[in-house]
Amino acid sequence: METQKTGTVFEIERFAINDGPGIRTLVFLKGCPLRCEWCSNPESQISGPQIMWWKTRCLGCLGCVAVCPHGAVSAGPGGITIDGEKCTYCGLCAQGCNAEALTMVGKIMSVEDVMKEIEKDEGFYENSGGGVTFSGGEAFAQYPFLLELCKAAKKRRYHTCIETTGYTDWEKLKAVAEYIDIFLYDFKCMDDEVHKRVTGVSNKLILENYVRLLETGANVVVRVPVIPGINAGDDNFRRMAEFLKKCSSGCKIDLLPYHRLGVSKYERLRMGYALPDIEPPSAQRMEELKAMLEKEGFIVGIGGK
Repeated sequence: METQKTGTVFEIERFAINDGPGIRTLVFLKGCPLRCEWCSNPESQISGPQIMWWKTRCLGCLGCVAVCPHGAVSAGPGGITIDGEKCTYCGLCAQGCNAEALTMVGKIMSVEDVMKEIEKDEGFYENSGGGVTFSGGEAFAQYPFLLELCKAAKKRRYHTCIETTGYTDWEKLKAVAEYIDIFLYDFKCMDDEVHKRVTGVSNKLILENYVRLLETGANVVVRVPVIPGINAGDDNFRRMAEFLKKCSSGCKIDLLPYHRLGVSKYERLRMGYALPDIEPPSAQRMEELKAMLEKEGFIVGIGGK
């Protein structure tokens, strides 16, 4: 199997409680083959580093313009702009911004670098039953690095989870499964045409990989982002229940209500947001969906708890 000792990490989050059992450390890897319209981490989508511009922090000093050796940073009526064709992501503009209005997103880290960060939280794992969760983007977008991270985590006897869309080659999924205690597996939409429209890819590989994972005996929790106007209707959940009952009757399902916490990131990255008018589902609607699935025999949680 191909291996790789370094990869691009865009965040390491501590004390997470909604991404697997106990208190966990989340390692977010950059890169994703999907383009979900509701994505709350747009900085995760491309594999390389990016620069965020925080309008509310900017003092207008133009120091970033002066320090850029490639002429990639400019200022106009709309604020600071980064020319992606000229920028080498050297980070000098961010380093020279005392107001932290420019920040680098994406850091090259080695497996040992990541493990040293995870080790800081070891004391919380034993008492809470927690561990490390690998996420993205899509963590499998950096498969060689992910595999080495999983091996290193298991060598240290950490409880391991991975959040995945399931959109990857089966051989890669199978290789990583050996080192994963729980898969947190996304189901977006059951209708393939809708899935293509709102994520950019078909759901056929995702559903096939889910069935194959179950056949290996893997512990898989289904996670469903509930997006009004896209997949929150009764029909989508009836179809999902019908599919799941054929291969994993009584499985655990986490319903994740849509939120707008990542919308401001699109502005910082100078990206458009596809769902500006969508509001989160009501608590009543979430309870209705929960009851519907529980009636079909599933164990259902709201919010990943």
